Amino acid sequence: MDITTNKKTGSDAASPSRGELFLNRQLSTPVKKPPKNRKPVTPKPSASVIGCYGCGAPLQTTETDAPGYVDPETYELKKRHRQLRTVLCGRCRLLSHGHMITAVGGNGGYSGGKQFVSAEELREKLSHLRYEKVLIVKLVDIVDFNGSFLARIRDLAGANPIILVVTKVDLLPKGTDLNCVGDWVVEATIKKKLNVISVHLTSSKSLVGIAGVISEIQKEKKGSANVGKSAFINALLRTMAEKDPVAAAAQKYKPMQSAVPGTTLGPIQINAFQGSGKLFDTPGVHLHHRQAAVVHSEDLPSLAPQSRLRGQLFPLGSDVEGDNLNGVTLFWGGLVRIDVLKVLPETCLTFYGPKALQIHMVPTVDADEYYHKELGIGLTPPTGKERLEHWSGLQSVRHLEIKYEDHHRPACDIAISGLGWIAVNPVTKQSNVTSHSTNTFKASGVLHFDVHVPKPVEIFVRPPLPVSKEGGEWYEYQDLTEKEEEMRPKWHF
Repeated sequence: MDITTNKKTGSDAASPSRGELFLNRQLSTPVKKPPKNRKPVTPKPSASVIGCYGCGAPLQTTETDAPGYVDPETYELKKRHRQLRTVLCGRCRLLSHGHMITAVGGNGGYSGGKQFVSAEELREKLSHLRYEKVLIVKLVDIVDFNGSFLARIRDLAGANPIILVVTKVDLLPKGTDLNCVGDWVVEATIKKKLNVISVHLTSSKSLVGIAGVISEIQKEKKGSANVGKSAFINALLRTMAEKDPVAAAAQKYKPMQSAVPGTTLGPIQINAFQGSGKLFDTPGVHLHHRQAAVVHSEDLPSLAPQSRLRGQLFPLGSDVEGDNLNGVTLFWGGLVRIDVLKVLPETCLTFYGPKALQIHMVPTVDADEYYHKELGIGLTPPTGKERLEHWSGLQSVRHLEIKYEDHHRPACDIAISGLGWIAVNPVTKQSNVTSHSTNTFKASGVLHFDVHVPKPVEIFVRPPLPVSKEGGEWYEYQDLTEKEEEMRPKWHF
């Protein structure tokens, strides 16, 4: 999800911001323009189409089981009094009462799921931003950093400056040094070659960091149109309402928040700024590679962490004979299977994800039988026999060869899209490697795993995220020149 702010040049004496300076340099370089017979700008949504203020779906009175449905009598009454913009559709009313209803057909979703927006459709809807002078605010979930990053974001952003907002930092393990996390995010962002001018670590729940984002937007923008996630927009409204009566009034009809994917189905306009500025919440994006796209809607809450993450370490003491994971399979609920093929005797895995997903350990030779026996019972989600009927299983297998060179820090993270990550530690902190012979312990080498997930869930191997107190101890900052430091985006929390 992204927030975009149209920026109009003016005659004021204020000095240009860093984003404007960068954009002006980019615009001075000749850029290949699209053919004249093609229109580069995608038509924007018509203001004449009235949508539900909770999800943005066009209001309709015919399909009772589809998004946007309103009782015909209510619709006519509100229309007569010109109050359609205050109408909440039936689906949003259910969501507001805690029901888990997706916008996708199947998995407990509505039959009207065709209104759900895919990542490709969102790119098409927002493709005009590439050719406009805008500020983009991109939101990324720190718990699912890789999975929540919309692929090929450069296709949308073009040369425009980006403010990167990292959400849910309040869920990181206790003792985490946010200095290390901020630097880690900047390093990951630089590799994506995006024009990120600043990074903000935030929590929409506790409002941590929100004021800093508002300040940055106000410094960079000179116009209207914002687009972003519903939770973040609600947090913005709450913070702005303290000083802005317009934002305070806008809170009455704010977008619907829900744990289900695709809560927002159409652009939602919010009068949140004094003057001509408008706020827009974009349609939900169907990222098919996340775990939320394959589980039943009623199992979705089990994928959403509600409190600080606590790493679950394996093996635990005498759980494995000889403290050796070789030949062992770990099940993370019914969603992930990890076969440990070849590791060091001291190797351990630390799981970071929702508490509702239990981890089970069995010998690999018994793994297939155990999975079929316990799926839906001990291995959940999926939960129950009814949901097992539509479960396709762990069809995708990826072999990982993980190199390590430093036993004082994790070798990497294995991130599961839409779920969490597993830190791979070649040697546990408690291990006394000097007591092992050189044949047992090697300063560098390769660890081998097979990771099974449902199709089309993605697996990412990335540099380890420095969490908990230990992360601050092993994390190493890059040695940068003064010029390199100046060019790097600054991060805030």
